[in-house]
Order: sequence, then structure tokens, then C-alpha cells
Amino acid sequence: MEARLNLFANPFFVKVLKHINSAGKAVSDSSLPAATQELVKIRASQINGCGFCTDMHTKDAAHAGETAQRLHLVAVWREATVFTEAERAALELTEQGTRIADAAGGVSDEVWQNAAKHYDEEQLAALVSLIAIINAYNRVNVINQQPAGDYQPGMFG
Repeated sequence: MEARLNLFANPFFVKVLKHINSAGKAVSDSSLPAATQELVKIRASQINGCGFCTDMHTKDAAHAGETAQRLHLVAVWREATVFTEAERAALELTEQGTRIADAAGGVSDEVWQNAAKHYDEEQLAALVSLIAIINAYNRVNVINQQPAGDYQPGMFG
């Protein structure tokens, strides 16, 4: 597979990427746990079929100390016993926030209230922002057919 555009050498996209990355930095600097952030990025990327982001975030999570078992079970988190109740709430919010077109009501009140039991307002704002940001990255990469597999942790920063 070859990318349709070399986005990283495209001056316009580099300008856009700078702003998206700034938003991502605000989230990564928030009090939302780093492990939860990676799980959210992985799950949204799996749902969206974004190989590039799935590759990147599984490798980043492993590099940060995430276990192989948990990484292998993200796609089937409902049936897995290795995630905390807070992580499960974040993963459910991620799924509903990523699949908004599939549900006429968007994110249900029940899913939101469950997340609110585990996260404070800053963390909820970070979680909502992260879901939006990773979905934007996924869409760019899927549209561009960005190949997956070559990412190395720390490669972009």
C-alpha cells in the first residue's frame, strides 16, 4: 500500500497537523491517565480501520509499559477482565463517540453518567477532546491510505 499523498511533506497539511498536535498536547498534559489515553486511541483506531494509528498507539502503549495481554484485548474489552471500571467507561464512551452515525441519539446518558462516575470535569473534557482528535487523525489516515507497520515509538516527537 502506498499513501495517496505525502502529507508529512505537504506544507498545507503540516500547518493543519501543527494545530491538531497542539490540541493533542493539551490532552496529553491533562490529568486523564496516560494508559487510558492510549486505550482510547487504540479502540477508536480499531473501529475506524486506521492501521497507521493502531500501529502507532499499540507500539507507544507497549513502549510506555502497557502489557501485551491488555493490548491484545482492547478490541474485545467487554469480555476481558483486565480493564478497570474507569477504563471500561472510557472505552464505552469512545465507542459511542466514534460511532455517532450508528446511533440516532449519539452518546447515551447512561454511558455519559458512567464515565462521569470515574472522571472529573477536566478529565471528561480531555476524554471528549481525545475522542474527537483521534477520530480526526483516523479519518485523515484512512482517506489517504496511510500505510501501517513502520512506526517506531518517539518517531514524531
